[in-house]
Amino acid sequence: MANQLTFDLALPPPTYAREDFVVADGNREALAWIDRWPDWPAPALALNGPTGCGKTHLGRIWAAQSGAVVIEGTDLDGKSVADLTDLAAASPAIVIEEAQRAPERALFHLYNLMRERRGSLLLISPEPPARWSIALPDLASRLRAAPAVAVAPPDDELLGSIILKQLADRQLHAGAGVVQYLVSRMERSAEAARRVVAALDRRALAERREIDRRLAIDVLAEISGAS
Repeated sequence: MANQLTFDLALPPPTYAREDFVVADGNREALAWIDRWPDWPAPALALNGPTGCGKTHLGRIWAAQSGAVVIEGTDLDGKSVADLTDLAAASPAIVIEEAQRAPERALFHLYNLMRERRGSLLLISPEPPARWSIALPDLASRLRAAPAVAVAPPDDELLGSIILKQLADRQLHAGAGVVQYLVSRMERSAEAARRVVAALDRRALAERREIDRRLAIDVLAEISGAS
C-alpha cells in the first residue's frame, strides 16, 4: 500500500509543451489544423478522439499559440448572455474541453459572439459534433459547418516513441525488449506511458535496479493494482 501511495502522490502533473508532443500518422492532420490557425474556415474547430489520444495536449498547444483560455463544457452551465459576452470580450480564443457537455443555448450564444468578434473556439470531445445529440437546430447547423478532425489512439510505433522520449527526458536507459514488452501490455495512451516511465524511474532508484523486463513486469503489476 505504501508503494501505491508513493506512486499516486509523487507523479508530477503532465506537461503539454509543443516539444513534448510526439507526431505520428494518427495525429498529424490534427496538428496541421492547429498550426493552420488563425486561417480556419469557420469560427470553430472540433477536435475529437478517445481518451488518451492526445487531443488535450493538442488543445494546450493551441492555447499557448493563440493565448486561449481553457474551460470545461460544464463551466457554461448557468451563464447568462451578459456572462458569455464578457467571456468572449476577454478571451479572443477559447478551448472547451468536453464540449459535448456544454448547455446548448450557452454554446450557441458563445459561438455567435466569437464569430462577431472574429474569435476562435476549439471544441474538444470524444465524438465529432455531427454525432452529438443536439436539440437546437441553429447550433447543430453551425457546428456541422465547422471543420472536424479526429485524433487516433496511439499505435505501437507512437506509444513506443512516447516511452522512449519519456525515458530520454529522464536520462534513463531501458534494457533490450523493455519498450516492446510495455507497448504490448500497457494501457494505450500517452498519459499511461508517462505514468509507466515515472514508476520505472522511481522503483529503479529506490530499489537500485536496472530497468529491465523484470522491473517492467513489477511496475505494470503495481499500476494495475493501484487502479
